[in-house]
Amino acid sequence: IYAVLATASPALHAAEDVSIMAHAEGRAVQVRAKATLRVPYELLWATLTDYGNLADFVPGMKVSRILERRGATVVVEQEGSARFLAFSHAIKVTVESIEQPPSTIGIRVVKGNLKQLSGQYEIEALAAPQSGFVLRWVGVIEPALPVPGFIGAPLLRANVADQFLGMVNEIERRYALQRWPLAEAN
Repeated sequence: IYAVLATASPALHAAEDVSIMAHAEGRAVQVRAKATLRVPYELLWATLTDYGNLADFVPGMKVSRILERRGATVVVEQEGSARFLAFSHAIKVTVESIEQPPSTIGIRVVKGNLKQLSGQYEIEALAAPQSGFVLRWVGVIEPALPVPGFIGAPLLRANVADQFLGMVNEIERRYALQRWPLAEAN
């Protein structure tokens, strides 16, 4: 099992208990990431579901465009790249995001150059309702094209770490700008 304990700029990053763990299973990479955030639920959910603006704050993402909304399902086209050291892999996918408020957003690839992308964000309220939430990402990623394991696993692991931290940093940036009061989970 490979583990990456991630930290970001202390001026912006106040999340607690941030961890990102990943391990290879064949050509796929299983990922578990989590962070404790002391922000209001509404801000957390609004940032996670801001699909049209993800490219503005998720590292490596160049395009994130909503193609369709069907009730709780949002179809999103995304383009970007995964980078690790001198290696880079272009990613172009269409994903379905299935919103299940208040605690889950499931994501799966519909088409593109990832053979497998499935997972979900999970939001868990801390014991004291006014104290914040644990945000988790749990999923599996596998490129469609053959990428040697010694490159593929670190490449995907580094990419997921960057993207998860980008999301956490954006949640905290928005909280700092708005000075939102903490609110209870729905």
